[in-house]
Amino acid sequence: MEKGGFCISTMASSNIAILLTIGVITVLVIQIIYIINRSRKPLHSKSPRSLSTLIVLGSGGHTAEMLNLLYVLQTERFKPRYYIAAATDNMSLQKAHVFEDSLLGKEAPEEVGRAEYMQIYRSREVGQSYITSVGTTLVAIAHALWLMIKIRPQVILCNGPGTCIPLCVIAFLFKVFGIRWSSIFYVESIARVRKLSLSGLLLYKLHMADQLFVQWPQLKEKYPRAHYVGRLM
Repeated sequence: MEKGGFCISTMASSNIAILLTIGVITVLVIQIIYIINRSRKPLHSKSPRSLSTLIVLGSGGHTAEMLNLLYVLQTERFKPRYYIAAATDNMSLQKAHVFEDSLLGKEAPEEVGRAEYMQIYRSREVGQSYITSVGTTLVAIAHALWLMIKIRPQVILCNGPGTCIPLCVIAFLFKVFGIRWSSIFYVESIARVRKLSLSGLLLYKLHMADQLFVQWPQLKEKYPRAHYVGRLM
């Protein structure tokens, strides 16, 4: 009798665990669908409050393109600004410093707002083996998580560097679990004429970017959810 009661109790506990698991998965799926649908809507521009903005810089032409974009940005609307570049990228943050100094020469400090500069570990260096990159990827994700908790941005601007992926993944997970809503805006590089970069493709396929902008009509035809804005350079 006791054995039969134990079996019934075990089965009941298993059924409860299964129902709870199904319930949690259902809630997460509904939340993800809601996030994807809400992300398609434009960012409200009539709010009087400024928006804390995370700007991801990259080596090569990525930083130059991003700074060109920032020159037409309403700096009084997007502040404070947090610039992030890879730990091995020594030039991008220097260029961001120069850009911020140029703003101070044109506008009042209270209008320009505060700017901070940070570095993030890269998931994989050029030429690094895939085996050792597993460890560095885990370190990069942990570092990105710490930065996102510290900054808690309302807007994320990125345009291609791989360092944006762990930051965007964590920002998306924050949305799913209701921790923080960060609107992710991805501007594909002008060098991408026929297909998206790996970073852009991941954000597009996984529906992580709230808005994804391309600079060539061919990309708009190939990726219909992208927004064609013409050449920004």
